[in-house]
Amino acid sequence: MRKILLGLIIATCLSGASAQKKGSSKNSPSAPTSHSIAAFTNAMTRTEGYFNYFYDDAKDKLYLEIDLNGRDFLYVNSLAAGIGSNDIGLDRGQLGNERIVRFEKHGQKLMLMQPNQDYRAVSQNPDEVKSVQEAFASSILWGFSIVAQNDTHYLIDLSDFLLRDSHRISNRLAQTKQGNYKIDPTRSALHQPNIMNFPQNTEFEATLTFTGEPIGAYIRSVAPSADAVTVRTHHSFIQLPDDKYVPRDFDPRSGFYNISFQDYATPVASSLVKRFIARHRLEKLNPEFEKSEVIEPIIYYLDRGAPEPIRSALMEGAQWWNQAFEAAGFINAFQVKLLPIGAHPMDIRYNMIQWVHRSTRGWSYGSSVVDPRTGEIIKGQVSLGSLRVRQDFLIAQGLLNEYSQSNGPLMALVLARLRQLAAHEVGHTLGIMHNYAASSNNRASVMDYPHPLVKLTSAGEIDLSDAYDINIGEWDIAAIKFGYTQFTKGTDESSALNEIIKTAHREGLLYITDRDARAANGAHPVAHLWDGGASATNELNRMMAVREKVLLNLSDNSLPKGEPYSSLEEILVPMYLFHRYQIEAASKVIGGLDYTYSVKGDDQLKTALLDPSLQIDALQALINTLQPKALMLPKKLLIQIPPKAPGYNRGRESFISKTGPVFDYYSAVETAAEMSLTFLLNAERANRLVMYNDLDANQPGLSKVLNLLLAQTWKKPNNNPEERAIQRIVEWQVVEKLMHLRVNTNAQTDVQSITEATLNDLSAYCKLTKASNSEDAAHYARISSTIDAWLEAPGEITFPNPLKAPDGSPIGQDEDFLNYCGAAY
Repeated sequence: MRKILLGLIIATCLSGASAQKKGSSKNSPSAPTSHSIAAFTNAMTRTEGYFNYFYDDAKDKLYLEIDLNGRDFLYVNSLAAGIGSNDIGLDRGQLGNERIVRFEKHGQKLMLMQPNQDYRAVSQNPDEVKSVQEAFASSILWGFSIVAQNDTHYLIDLSDFLLRDSHRISNRLAQTKQGNYKIDPTRSALHQPNIMNFPQNTEFEATLTFTGEPIGAYIRSVAPSADAVTVRTHHSFIQLPDDKYVPRDFDPRSGFYNISFQDYATPVASSLVKRFIARHRLEKLNPEFEKSEVIEPIIYYLDRGAPEPIRSALMEGAQWWNQAFEAAGFINAFQVKLLPIGAHPMDIRYNMIQWVHRSTRGWSYGSSVVDPRTGEIIKGQVSLGSLRVRQDFLIAQGLLNEYSQSNGPLMALVLARLRQLAAHEVGHTLGIMHNYAASSNNRASVMDYPHPLVKLTSAGEIDLSDAYDINIGEWDIAAIKFGYTQFTKGTDESSALNEIIKTAHREGLLYITDRDARAANGAHPVAHLWDGGASATNELNRMMAVREKVLLNLSDNSLPKGEPYSSLEEILVPMYLFHRYQIEAASKVIGGLDYTYSVKGDDQLKTALLDPSLQIDALQALINTLQPKALMLPKKLLIQIPPKAPGYNRGRESFISKTGPVFDYYSAVETAAEMSLTFLLNAERANRLVMYNDLDANQPGLSKVLNLLLAQTWKKPNNNPEERAIQRIVEWQVVEKLMHLRVNTNAQTDVQSITEATLNDLSAYCKLTKASNSEDAAHYARISSTIDAWLEAPGEITFPNPLKAPDGSPIGQDEDFLNYCGAAY
């Protein structure tokens, strides 16, 4: 489900109507620029539309006819056929850059010029507008030689412009350390089947081959010949929308994305920055009616490549949004249809839900093409990774510990998840941001990242009947009302919008988005990813009970007939780490701060320190995840996991093994313990514990947290050999994390001092404690000597990097790239 202005890729306009028919002729022209357009193109194929163009089949050249009428238009580039690697992040259907541009004549050249939309003067005074335009740089994107002309009509060769690396593919391959690639012109050409013309948009496409020396594993895993990578890029020239759309002012409490620009014509007493929400144009046929049909509905089209039953689940989930539009006063305003046969997914006229294949499971995302002048969404572009369903199926196998030919209960979970996923990503393309506080409001929004709600029946059995919600959420309805409600004439829109927000607040609906939820050092007690429940602490305790039952149940029953027993290891991973996201949620309660996006004049909470008892409860829940019994695996399960069968290998979704081919039980323990301690002993969290304790002595300080941690790990007696072995692993993890905290440059001086004193105390404890066995004796001796040597020169003695946990969230793509792509999920 990365700060995300993640649904915004700013550009443009819905075009209507059907493609124009092509005429044809042959012969290759060769004419000087003094020739007329008719003479130069006499032997070419002409296609009329928004921009008339001519195709020279003999030379694979495309010429564009330009009428210098001063018109601005939108230019959007995208990726029609991708690479297929999550980690590289160049997917089929991915939107790229967008900009308002115009053609300008300079001597015997036409320049494609991009005016600066970030700095403007919205004024009736042309001199004021001109002064701002001249104060900030514009950008000339390309220069074209004029090859023919008629009066004010000019002909340019567009071919090189289309055959360039418009999507910065070479840069992305280099950034992800896959190699240095460049376009090979001899293996690149225009892709004529997808070059099309319509009355309001002209579409171009090119096949590009990038050649280079592959150095990364990702590109070698997806390209048949990794020294030659062939993709297709798409280009859209689009008519700008008319001026009848009315922008809606942004409110940080609304849940919407926004566009912004600086308006230098603004009065001095007002903010220079103007912010509008991003939304589709939607108008009632009868604005005076409380509920009305619409002039033009918002229609999304589903990729025909999505198979059944996936196709129906995606359509059903996306269609949930009509519930919200109905609540906002629109009848049948949101529709989902199958993409017409022959239609192109990158055609700007179609809001798309694409089914995208990659080599590994990865993020899905919702991006939008938006008019940068007003915030009007012109095209929604959803990309759903196809391999996510297989991960969901694997999770269902583990939870239910079954695999049958019918797979009814397993597929029920998968399809429920897909409905929610489709609704989520479409929500981004409607302009709506993540709401990571919704899980605390009984799953009040599809814009949260939902963890499956797995329950235990009264008989103690696993129950998945309510794993995912089945409708749009209350917060989603409130957000759509804010963004899309069409008010009757004479209504004070600002007051009416504020009342929508106040009503949602009175109903207890919370809204916290990416910036405050994604970071490991987050402080908000209810803003988390992949979590559940009104209380992060209570939900962690509940999930640990579910996890215990799942691990006791897990066996080879979850494998299909003919599958190697060693594949049980991959099913075990998400079951053993079933609590991984709830750990993070509970950790944010410790040293946490409650707050909202309040504005002056509203009645929302500004800030409040958390109840100390709630923080201690969260600490105890986290410490419970470190107890040997919580980290142990049933012996009957361990004996069912042999080394990997021939043809099967461990991968990034397996536990790292230090025991060769044998499943490494203790590395799994170390991985789980490291997760809990990393979040608990985060430097910024430790800083807050110290600061809040200074401000309020009732707040748990860092010293208290560390004392409770040590009392229930290091100083808790245990004579069971297996449990004690696990306890030693946890104790080492505690020491290493304390050392990392001591030298962390983000840690305040008091944090460093308290941590160093704790390490000294641990060294003394090891020296004074009488070991009951040789393993403990060796353990205490090594810990004390290591601490003493390390404290002599903190940081100079290094430790191996923590074991990398198997991938949990969708694989691949760094946060910056996800922000570039749009809102990821």
